[in-house]
Amino acid sequence: MGPKKRKVLTAQPGARERGSGLSVELQPGLGQAEEPEHRRQQQLLPEERPVTSVYFNKVAHRRLSSGFFTRPCVTLAKEFLGQVMVRKFTDGSEVKGRIVETEAYLGGEDQASHSRGGKQTARNAAMFMTPGTMYVYQIYGVYFCLNVSSQGDGAAVLVRSLEPLQGLHTMRQLRSKRRREAGKPLKDHELCNGPSKLCQALDITKTFDRGDLTTATEIWLEPGPEEISASDIVSTSRIGIGYAGEWVNKPLRFYIKGNKCVSVVDKDAEKMND
Repeated sequence: MGPKKRKVLTAQPGARERGSGLSVELQPGLGQAEEPEHRRQQQLLPEERPVTSVYFNKVAHRRLSSGFFTRPCVTLAKEFLGQVMVRKFTDGSEVKGRIVETEAYLGGEDQASHSRGGKQTARNAAMFMTPGTMYVYQIYGVYFCLNVSSQGDGAAVLVRSLEPLQGLHTMRQLRSKRRREAGKPLKDHELCNGPSKLCQALDITKTFDRGDLTTATEIWLEPGPEEISASDIVSTSRIGIGYAGEWVNKPLRFYIKGNKCVSVVDKDAEKMND
């Protein structure tokens, strides 16, 4: 009868591997070995290759679920630090950045919040929606800012700065659309070091408002490979809220100490954290 032929199994689209206890969707295969990662990276332009952060050296692959976002606002703002934001474009390309700076807006008595006093309007409706809902608003009639709802009526976290990891060439092109031709070339750490800058670099507009980060196909969060310890987090006052009375100096802005991509560094607050 001759030797038995070995049957080659290939992963079917939508198949899931459960051996590790995690549900991981497998990609369709043809029975061929996947091209080594280092070869794929060699085929990318230098500016498109993922950046190795001084803070992390691993890669995360799983989307953060609704359970992650269902936390009190201040807790979520701190937990955002170190997580990876992924933006996928219509051509299938992706850009990624690690969150390094956030601000918490508590609603209710928080005079700096768009939902202060429980005020709910068509503009800020996302702040009252399920945790993980994107609240995108426009400033100066031109720029956008991205917030994410948390637990608590009208509470949301402003994503203030990212550390670019992948797709820097694309980020630079998107940022250049809003800049003067004679302006100096942007350094890597300047691509996403502010709430409107990161929205430009990731092409986040009002169309994302009320979208769900747990199910959206164009943008989502992946877990960072390492937890950020409390000693690495600087707590200080928020930016641009001079109208908010006693809330001006509340320590509701959080950033990763020593990260070059933070928009505004507070040396005094850092000394207090030491």
